[in-house]
Amino acid sequence: MNKSSKLSIIPVMLCFFAMGFVDLVGIASNYVKEDLNLNDATANLFPSLVFFWFLIFSVPTGMLMNKIGRKRTVLLSLIVTAVSLLLPILGESFELMLVSFSLLGIGNALMQTSLNPLVSVVATGKHLASTLTFGQFVKAIASFLAPYIAMWGAIATIPTFGLGWRVLFPIYLVIGIAATVFLAGTPIEEEEMDGGASGFGECFRLLGKPIVLLSFIAIMCHVGIDVGTNTTAPKILIERLQWTLNEAAIATSLYFIFRTIGCFTGSFFLRILKPRLFFAISIVMMALSMIGLFVGESKIILYIAIALVGYGNSNVFSIVFSQALLSVPEKKNEVSGLMIMGLFGGTVFPLIMGFASDAVGQVGAVAVMAVGVIYLFSYINKVEM
Repeated sequence: MNKSSKLSIIPVMLCFFAMGFVDLVGIASNYVKEDLNLNDATANLFPSLVFFWFLIFSVPTGMLMNKIGRKRTVLLSLIVTAVSLLLPILGESFELMLVSFSLLGIGNALMQTSLNPLVSVVATGKHLASTLTFGQFVKAIASFLAPYIAMWGAIATIPTFGLGWRVLFPIYLVIGIAATVFLAGTPIEEEEMDGGASGFGECFRLLGKPIVLLSFIAIMCHVGIDVGTNTTAPKILIERLQWTLNEAAIATSLYFIFRTIGCFTGSFFLRILKPRLFFAISIVMMALSMIGLFVGESKIILYIAIALVGYGNSNVFSIVFSQALLSVPEKKNEVSGLMIMGLFGGTVFPLIMGFASDAVGQVGAVAVMAVGVIYLFSYINKVEM
């Protein structure tokens, strides 16, 4: 990697941090629920909205990158994200939060689709995989800091200008603006784009291939469990341990800490273990986690369960994504677009979990996630040895 590429990596990594802003939706939806006195089904509309936009924007973003380039697409995503972070500073009404979370989802859909390909411009060959892994680590820092910043804002003795937990938004807004300025000022030479981006019809026809369809559903389950745990773990601590929301917010950070550890150690284990074996171990950890979340009544059991699902779910996306790409090597762009659209699972799961928890408590939400884990068990045999 030459010196100019090394310098280009710095603003790109700052963009990965900005990509992690989307995970504030879990703890933020809990605070919005408390502030506006919402039920679970309504509160879970916020994380669902965020991930709905992946269904709409993933493939069009590929088309946009062919026209304006990857760097400009990432810059556009940062601008949309900055606007989404500005709105909650102006107020906390239900309608304003809906618009804010929608823009956060749109910005993140643009960013998820365009930032990883941009990395391939500044880090090539043997450096690419390690750079992408480090990017996921940087992203995870933003994810697990969000609950702590929100907690600090909620109980801070220093002035937060009436924002309380919403002080999270101006802090991340400043970082988002910095990422935009640094990336805009960094020269990155992109290669010429060959061919056109895939259309919706071309993508959906690939679902006729069983492995592509099964992988798409697996991605939906992975993201649904990810967002579901992010949103529901604090509620379980509140329900079982009678904690306040500020105390229970640690559950979200615990999840992201173990997901981060899983990303790092997973890259090592995948070099010494067969992918199918490591995938199976990961799903068993998630299954044990679901049992713990079902029956756990003590802090230690619930903490262990949250840690297990964080670690177990950390490498599911990369394994499933790679299996899908390997299955249709001549259609990598189309398959990639479909897998990114699978992030729509972050919309479906929280909505169903919200209705289930309103009906029977948080065990209902856990039951919905458990269905996703059961499906992932069925995918084990699809992973190449």
